[in-house]
Amino acid sequence: MGPGAFLSHESAAALWGLAGDRPKVHVNAPRGRQVRPGRRSGIKVHRCKFAADEVTVHDGIPVSTVARTLFDLAERSAPHELKSAWDEADRLKRLRIPEVARVYELGRGRRRARAALKPFLLAEARYVEDTASPLEDRFAAFVVDHRLPPPQTNVLVDGDEVDVLWPEARLIIELDSWEFHAHRAAFEKDRNRDTDHLLADYRTVRVTHRRLSEHPERLAAQIRVLLSQVRP
Repeated sequence: MGPGAFLSHESAAALWGLAGDRPKVHVNAPRGRQVRPGRRSGIKVHRCKFAADEVTVHDGIPVSTVARTLFDLAERSAPHELKSAWDEADRLKRLRIPEVARVYELGRGRRRARAALKPFLLAEARYVEDTASPLEDRFAAFVVDHRLPPPQTNVLVDGDEVDVLWPEARLIIELDSWEFHAHRAAFEKDRNRDTDHLLADYRTVRVTHRRLSEHPERLAAQIRVLLSQVRP
C-alpha cells in the first residue's frame, strides 16, 4: 500500500470480519501523495482525514479502527448493510461505543454519516441506562408489568441454583448479565448446565439486559407459551 496508507471503508470492514470481501480494494492515502491511476487498477484511493487513534494494525495490516470503519460505512452503505456490520461488530466483541461516539463527534462535517449512526448511538445510550439497574430487579418488574405468574427465585434444580423457576412448567430462566458471563469457562459451564437440565426435562431460557430492553413484548409472549405447556 505504501508508506502511510491503510485499508479503509469496505475493505477495512472485510478485514475486521464485519462484511464480505468486495472486488475493489479501498485504501486511505496521506494527502499530497501522488497516485497514478494506471498503476492502481482495482484500488479505490480515499483522501479522508483520520485522527491518529483511528488507525491501527490488525493481522499485520494497517487499517482503520472498527469505530472509524463503522462511521465510514454509515456514509456509504444502505441501512441494512450498516446494521449488519454493527451487529457483527457487537457479536465479535469489537464494538466500543465510546470510540464510536468520539468518531461521531469529530465528524461534524459529515452529515450523512452522522445521521445514519445517530439512531444506533441513541439505542445504545438507552441500553446503557437500562443496565444501571440489576438484571434481577428488572426481570422482577418485567414479570409484574406483563402479569406473568409469580415464579420461584434462586432455587435448586438437580443440585444447581437457578435464577428463576416456574416448577409446574419446568421452565428455568437464567439471567445473563455480561459482567458475570464474559469469561469463556463460565460461558461453557452455563451451556453444559442447560443441557443437563434439558435431559431432566427442564427447559432453559436465557434473558439479558438487551432482550428486556429491545424485545420485552416478544419475550413475555414466549414465556406465556412455555408456561402454558405444563410438564408432567
